[in-house]
Amino acid sequence: MNSVHHPVLVVGAGPVGLVAALTLLQNGIPVRIIDKDLHHRIGQRGAGIWPRSLELYNFLDVSEVNGLGKPAPPTRSYKPGTLEPLKDSSIAPQMEPSPAIPFHGLKLMGQQLLDVILRRHLEKFSCYVEMGTELRSFEQSDEGVTVILARNGISETVDTKWIIGADGAKSVVRKELGLTFLGSTRDDVRIVTGDIRLKGIGLDRAYWHRIGNFNERGLLLRPTDEVGEDGWQFFLYGHELDIPRIAQSEELVFETIASLIPTEITFTKVVWMSDFRANIRMVNKFSEGRVFVAGDAAHVHSPIGGQGLNSGVQDAFNLGWKLALVQKGLADRSLLETYSAERLPVISEMLGVTTSILDKTISSGDLSLGRSPILYMLGINCRFSTIVLDEFVTSVEGRPINAYRVLDEGHLEAGDRAPDASNMLQLGCEPDETTLFSLYRPWYHTMLVFAPSLADATPILGALEAYNQSVVRSAVVLPSSASVTPVASPADFVLQVVDREGYAYSAYLMKAGQTKVFVVRPDGVIGAIVHGAEGVRKYFSKIFCGA
Repeated sequence: MNSVHHPVLVVGAGPVGLVAALTLLQNGIPVRIIDKDLHHRIGQRGAGIWPRSLELYNFLDVSEVNGLGKPAPPTRSYKPGTLEPLKDSSIAPQMEPSPAIPFHGLKLMGQQLLDVILRRHLEKFSCYVEMGTELRSFEQSDEGVTVILARNGISETVDTKWIIGADGAKSVVRKELGLTFLGSTRDDVRIVTGDIRLKGIGLDRAYWHRIGNFNERGLLLRPTDEVGEDGWQFFLYGHELDIPRIAQSEELVFETIASLIPTEITFTKVVWMSDFRANIRMVNKFSEGRVFVAGDAAHVHSPIGGQGLNSGVQDAFNLGWKLALVQKGLADRSLLETYSAERLPVISEMLGVTTSILDKTISSGDLSLGRSPILYMLGINCRFSTIVLDEFVTSVEGRPINAYRVLDEGHLEAGDRAPDASNMLQLGCEPDETTLFSLYRPWYHTMLVFAPSLADATPILGALEAYNQSVVRSAVVLPSSASVTPVASPADFVLQVVDREGYAYSAYLMKAGQTKVFVVRPDGVIGAIVHGAEGVRKYFSKIFCGA
């Protein structure tokens, strides 16, 4: 059977594939998404969601992730052989909230619930995950990709334009592309993880319990009501434990946990579990022709630090808006080359960060070491990208790439994360209070014109007339001293906002009386910082066809 289907086929329906699909759907691109498993996966799996990912879910209008996600409870360790508390600590670094950083802490949400939330958003676009559908092979040409799928033993030939492989560490898409997946397997790290239902005298559900140590025999128990009122996510580790053997038996899991916790334990069941060995690998490139890989299909590493799933979601978000513009015919295919170019340095540094934390954990036996604000992922940048433009920074050849730097609120360049600002007065609109983040969405660039008055911004706004209003929008950001009377703007799609508290001017390092333009990409990254209309046109010439 041969049929023409949607322009994009997403292979794999975990969070990475679902975010890729949702980003494209919000851009008006029809998507087909398949998964080889017959049933949706259960279990907590990668439960940590860091602030940068929370920002991306906010841009996607998936507010449930932040709303339903739980703050990380304090971690309690104990004196050996007892349930007498030794110390309480935090699994995550602490950061104070600010108008520029509205999401300032780690949130916990099991992948099972996250998948449900994302699927519901896909269904608003009449897009449904096709379970039990497997990618067998594909052949691509300049015009498209011919794919062989299989479901219930029946083959289907599908013609599509693009494939996104989000099909995990054993990715068929990656193997079909012939991408290298170089790295190492850490035989010194074996873990059994899963979800369990149990009750234990003295096990307070207000804490994340750490018993034993990482090197000999250890247990982490995190309370999670997603599994049940007696539900926990567990991690068993240590050289003295026969991890592969334990992972094959629910009874051995019960016995091992009971031997580690010096109290009476009542077990109900193991909901899900898996044997894990740390692999640290990444692809040599994220795409070949019309086919792309993202998430675990492109990179795997130690789960310590919780960066993997978050990085995969950010892969998908980076790719989605670019692929949408190309599919719409608004951008040249060369834009897609920047997906690999921008993500490779980020992922390479991420692997270094998580491997360093793993090594410190192994050498010390303490899971809390090596954690810093870098894990919040707010400092990830693509300053080195060929499609960003900064007229205020002198280009230095051979400048070292620091794609995972710690956030520096006193410095801002093109390629950095765009900060938020709250308590903005939006003129002529109801309700009249807004934030900068409420302006950013995955289907358009946002041009922020900081200017003393609308009159000062008007010549710059004229540069927008050449661009499709569905993919470029703008806002004039006026200082708190500006008149709050709405004035007719040159175009009805230009917003006027007054920075009542000075938060935007502070976050974007603006001085009173200055005029400067920040172009924020659909993925919430500053694409350009320029003086005026000429700079705007120069930046968009890197993005749009014929611009």
